[in-house]
Amino acid sequence: MASSLLSSPKPSSFSSANPTSTPRPRAQTLSPFRAAAAPRFSHGLAAAANPSASRRCYHRAFARPVRASMAQPRRPEYVPNRIDDPNYVRIFDTTLRDGEQSPGATMTSAEKLVVARQLARLGVDIIEAGFPASSPDDLDAVRSIAIEVGNTPVGEDGHVPVICGLSRCNKRDIDAAWEAVRHARRPRIHTFIATSEIHMQHKLRKTPEQVVAIAKEMVAYARSLGCPDVEFSPEDAGRSNREFLYHILEEVIKAGATTLNIPDTVGYTLPYEFGKLIADIKANTPGIENAIISTHCQNDLGLATANTLAGTHAGARQLEVTINGIGERAGNASLEEVVMAIKCRRELLGGLYTGINTQHITMSSKMVQEHSGLHVQPHKAIVGANAFAHESGIHQDGMLKYKGTYEIISPDDIGLTRANEFGIVLGKLSGRHAVRSKLVELGYEITDKEFEDFFKRYKEVAEKKKRVTDEDIEALLSDEIFQPKVFWSLADVQATCGTLGLSTATVKLIGPDGEEKIACAVGTGPVDAAYKAVDDIIQIPTVLREYSMTSVTEGIDAIATTRVVVTGDVSDSKHALTGHSFSRAFSGSGAALDIVVSSVRAYLSALNKMSSFVGAIKASSEVSESQRVQTTE
Repeated sequence: MASSLLSSPKPSSFSSANPTSTPRPRAQTLSPFRAAAAPRFSHGLAAAANPSASRRCYHRAFARPVRASMAQPRRPEYVPNRIDDPNYVRIFDTTLRDGEQSPGATMTSAEKLVVARQLARLGVDIIEAGFPASSPDDLDAVRSIAIEVGNTPVGEDGHVPVICGLSRCNKRDIDAAWEAVRHARRPRIHTFIATSEIHMQHKLRKTPEQVVAIAKEMVAYARSLGCPDVEFSPEDAGRSNREFLYHILEEVIKAGATTLNIPDTVGYTLPYEFGKLIADIKANTPGIENAIISTHCQNDLGLATANTLAGTHAGARQLEVTINGIGERAGNASLEEVVMAIKCRRELLGGLYTGINTQHITMSSKMVQEHSGLHVQPHKAIVGANAFAHESGIHQDGMLKYKGTYEIISPDDIGLTRANEFGIVLGKLSGRHAVRSKLVELGYEITDKEFEDFFKRYKEVAEKKKRVTDEDIEALLSDEIFQPKVFWSLADVQATCGTLGLSTATVKLIGPDGEEKIACAVGTGPVDAAYKAVDDIIQIPTVLREYSMTSVTEGIDAIATTRVVVTGDVSDSKHALTGHSFSRAFSGSGAALDIVVSSVRAYLSALNKMSSFVGAIKASSEVSESQRVQTTE
């Protein structure tokens, strides 16, 4: 990656919004072996000789030498089509939209709101909260985020993120997006249409002239609704004809687009190609000084982060990313990787910086894993369980002598703390105040009623475990609070299994009307038997697509977290890119000390999500039919 960056065009020290500005002098610290870098290098060695000094400054000396000589400026005031500081890079987070398109990653409205609050604390500039036209439930979730998160200042600087809704280039989608985001202090509509020959010919079945006309008309329509901030994306730009790209981007700028997002939709380009694409667009698109260039890189070839960095090096000043890199297929550029690369290698990138509070990265990663059900691999960069683990004897020896030998960033920089070194230790004697304080420390805000429900579950677990960890707390929160609307709840479950006979399960559920229903079933194992008993009671046709279980912590008394993905006959969701209806998958999670109880809770969570989604579709259809009848009359 470094070679591709060094061989690409020299990064501009002025923004695309102001191409006539005088470039700033380039920092004279390109190599640690040059005389200018020597003082910092020797300072690091001196610190290593003093253990107490080493703990304070190893990170400054080696990982980010720029910190000692260049303080990070404050976030510039938000203006849709320009950035007053040429080195500032906006972070556009699409975890709740593109990330949620990962199979089985469906979140409840409550979970989306919690994640959106955390993204605001993290300091992202723009939150793409969803695709409102995809379903009534998604529209309601985006509207809730716009009302609450889009109007609530956070942090010392009182930052309020832009709330964005995605739409295809048609009036119905744009109307839905505007209805959802217009309640925010800073609303944005993000509209897109494909521009590559393969997409125009085989998917859209339209000529290039028709595509340009649609793009111009829809951007202008979005602006006419009163939205001052409109982003346009030429889908599959990485495989689009350059001259056609310049032309359509010029036309949408004239129509009022404030941000031009350049997506590598299928993760096809290499870093030097994508960097040149951004540089060419910046150099050849008339009117580009009146808009911000953005990147959106998919990870099909594992190059999303590299391509994103190449794009910002070439002049892009908005980067579209997701927490943990989640998203369709192989996912998206990872927020934590992109942000920490910019922070760690700021000098090489010409002094670029973001407004992200990196202390919230670990918490954000854990929260998205918990609510999406998509866990990261142990060796995932920055946030993986092994990212700061050192098992090799050689590595351990180096770390004991001086941490900078094998850690280019400090765990503290991303808010990673060790449970055995810091924080309150909770147990069965811990009271409400201590538990509530722990929730605040972890970044969770819940109502008094929700806390009482959670505290009851906490006490049940604490009576059986000597110590309740942060991971246990998060698992219980997800299982008790951040669940879909409850149609069916678990009252009791009893299972028998073993080698002496068939596995059986008896399940008692409480229905929507409060009535208790009991069913017994036989299965190949206790979980299979319990699921069959649930099916006998609820009688919703479903197919179990995925089932997984993990222990939250070490030890025989660990809480078991179960995740399931189910599908049913629900096809009223529309895919953001294709517009086709599809059978939506619903994920559910459950947590308990008993693995059968945990499994049943997860299954009910998924079924409740499905029931809630079907109910929203039915209610929306009834309203539409009522409006149609009134119009006819």
